[in-house]
Amino acid sequence: MRIDHNSYGTVAGAWLAGGVVIILLRLVIHNPWAFWPLMFLVMVLVLWQTFFFRVPVRSRAGSGSVVTAVADGRIVIKEKVFEPEYLRRECIQVSIYMDFFDVHANFWPVDGTVTYYKYHPGKYLLAFKPKASEENEHASTAILSDAGTEILFKQLAGTFARRIVCYSKPGLRTAAGEQCGIIKFGSRIDMFFPPETDIKVEIGDSVRACETVIALL
Repeated sequence: MRIDHNSYGTVAGAWLAGGVVIILLRLVIHNPWAFWPLMFLVMVLVLWQTFFFRVPVRSRAGSGSVVTAVADGRIVIKEKVFEPEYLRRECIQVSIYMDFFDVHANFWPVDGTVTYYKYHPGKYLLAFKPKASEENEHASTAILSDAGTEILFKQLAGTFARRIVCYSKPGLRTAAGEQCGIIKFGSRIDMFFPPETDIKVEIGDSVRACETVIALL
């Protein structure tokens, strides 16, 4: 496991803030029975913040025709929709919701080539709400898989997520299982597939980035 390199500043800030709080607590609280539990709570929060930005080592299950989860989380949407931004056709949408305890590093879902990327500023609605896909801040990436099928995924900010990091750029080669970015704090991933795609997950399923197969192209 390693810490996401885009999050070094955030993690360092958490440790600095934790250290300042502990020093202040030590100055104003002289009773050890009160000080030590509070110090322990601060350290738990700092360690959780550090753990939140981890990039885990995972086994690669994806390929040019096997699409894996972009992120850890739970399937909250699986339905047919019209995708208006890039694919402009009827698609199957599969959405993964990430809570505060899920890994928030994101990973390429399939081997292929990036054909489209666009960042969209927007609102910060609760990430599990359906309208979040269109109205929230998000980054959209389309990949032409090595199997010849083009898919689209969106990294959505949530109420507490205020920064999306994405490595996409048109022409970039992708390898399923390699990191493609990170969304800081609670958020969602929307994936869009052609209607004939064989989807392997259902609403309510828990998924793991790189390892859970979402679809077969």
